[in-house]
Amino acid sequence: MSFTAETDSHARLMDGVYRHQRHIYDITRKFYLLGRDRLIADLALRNEDTVLELGCGTGRNLSLAAARYPGARFFGIDISGEMLATARKRMQREHIDGIVTLAEGDAAGFDAQVLFGGSRFDRVFLSYAVSMIPPWREAIHAGLDAVAPGGTLHIVDFGRQEHLPSAFRWVLRRWLAAFHVEPRDALRGFLESECQRRGASLRFESLFGGYAVMARIAVS
Repeated sequence: MSFTAETDSHARLMDGVYRHQRHIYDITRKFYLLGRDRLIADLALRNEDTVLELGCGTGRNLSLAAARYPGARFFGIDISGEMLATARKRMQREHIDGIVTLAEGDAAGFDAQVLFGGSRFDRVFLSYAVSMIPPWREAIHAGLDAVAPGGTLHIVDFGRQEHLPSAFRWVLRRWLAAFHVEPRDALRGFLESECQRRGASLRFESLFGGYAVMARIAVS
């Protein structure tokens, strides 16, 4: 199967999964997508900074970031047209569609210049998206390529649950799999390798007994 065919197939899958769930997504996910608000705080944006979220979903994170940093400009892409429909309604309802630009695209292979008229951003982040993107390594590559010199890439996602009871880990992973979500146990090693290759620096933290992980990569 070609990369384009895989992208189209994943887009259809995500639209199917979230066609109805998108209406209750934010209400339910706040109880277990831990660390998202801390990521937004860690962006530490200045006026005129540009921010790109890969896998922006319903726009929840972009909305909160725009409220916290009204002087910045925000961009988001998602492979699901259904989720983007909800995100666009949110931006209009909150009157922030003037500083938030959304586009349909694949986080693992996108042309930011075509989508947004610019190829580099001061901050790029993925919030519980790495575990949902089958070619997750390619998505991180694309995210790092989109970071402007002196900028940062931020990730928060499910961790390895290494300090939590094995029964909890088993149940959690079975439940996540039902939603096509897979924690990336190899994430830290991959990020360390990428930072070494690119001459970037990594800050990696395990949160809540390994339930979640948070990473920050500074690009020189």
